[in-house]
Amino acid sequence: MTQGAGQGPAVRTATLRDFRVPPYAQVPVQSQSAAPGHEARPGGPFPEGEVPEGYTPTERNLPVIGRGGPGDTLEVAVAPEEASAAGLGPLYVVGDVHGYLEELVAALAEKGLIDTDLHWAAGNARLWFLGDFTDRGPDGIGVIDLVMRLSAEAAAAGGYCKALMGNHELLLLGAKRFGDTPVNSGAGTATFQAAWLLNGGQKQDMDRLEEVHLQWMARLDAVVEEDGHLLLHSDTTAYLEYGSTIADVNDAVHEVLTRNDPDQCWDLFRKFTKRFAFRDEAGPMAVRELLDAYGGQRVVHGHSPIPYLLGEVGTEDGGEGERPRVEGPHVYADDLAIAMDGGVTMAGKLLVQQLPLAR
Repeated sequence: MTQGAGQGPAVRTATLRDFRVPPYAQVPVQSQSAAPGHEARPGGPFPEGEVPEGYTPTERNLPVIGRGGPGDTLEVAVAPEEASAAGLGPLYVVGDVHGYLEELVAALAEKGLIDTDLHWAAGNARLWFLGDFTDRGPDGIGVIDLVMRLSAEAAAAGGYCKALMGNHELLLLGAKRFGDTPVNSGAGTATFQAAWLLNGGQKQDMDRLEEVHLQWMARLDAVVEEDGHLLLHSDTTAYLEYGSTIADVNDAVHEVLTRNDPDQCWDLFRKFTKRFAFRDEAGPMAVRELLDAYGGQRVVHGHSPIPYLLGEVGTEDGGEGERPRVEGPHVYADDLAIAMDGGVTMAGKLLVQQLPLAR
């Protein structure tokens, strides 16, 4: 069944015209105190080039290996989290964004998570993005910049804003690192560059992609458990191939990216593109397999648009009379799975949902 969105903090109805572009997105300011790799730029994640105190790209201190090979490494020191779980607020999840920055801003504001200046307004709330920030839509890098900045602002307010690895993050990383290098696709040869373009890669995203974005994406975890919800991007059991615990899976994914081997990265990408494991008669069994391994009572995922899960047909242009009817998350697989990709790329809806959903 499909359930409507839950109620977040009270907030007036807003339209996109209500949102003012932050001053740092209008005029680039070069700060002498900006850290290397974080120079100010229009629309960048850090106002005036300042790295907020306590900001870390992710929780992990792993090397990021550039396209140049194993000798081209960059270490980033990270600080341990200090927030107490007992002091954290409500839990929200966000489905696939795919570069639709304006839709994301409107959805976050509707839930009271950001203000009209696009700053964190939710105090100690917890916000998880389920992956797929770029490709298909007009401003994937703008989406990543916003999420990175909200991460710092949420941490300063006593909450957090975090993100998971989606298949399109793996695709963009591969396109940047390996380009037209042939990989063994299992059905002949392929390249990350060709696959990225075929799957909606946007030239403006590649042109604006910087080292800070690459570091951030490469360090994203693949699976996490929050309040009895097993959060992951793809509706597949392929995660089980990378470990029997959440920590094992995340370590294995980061290890593959650290090795910088195009064939291994391609295999990881290919497995994360699998979908529909929870949709049919065997779906509940597949969900339980993941829950038994990693914990939680429900799986929450993105990746597969709800109109596809429901057997509806949508079009990319979203013409009149063709707009998929997505009112909220789709609960299925014997009430064990929650789908969060509202199909924004096919004129559906970008979903931001407070958890838990009523059973």
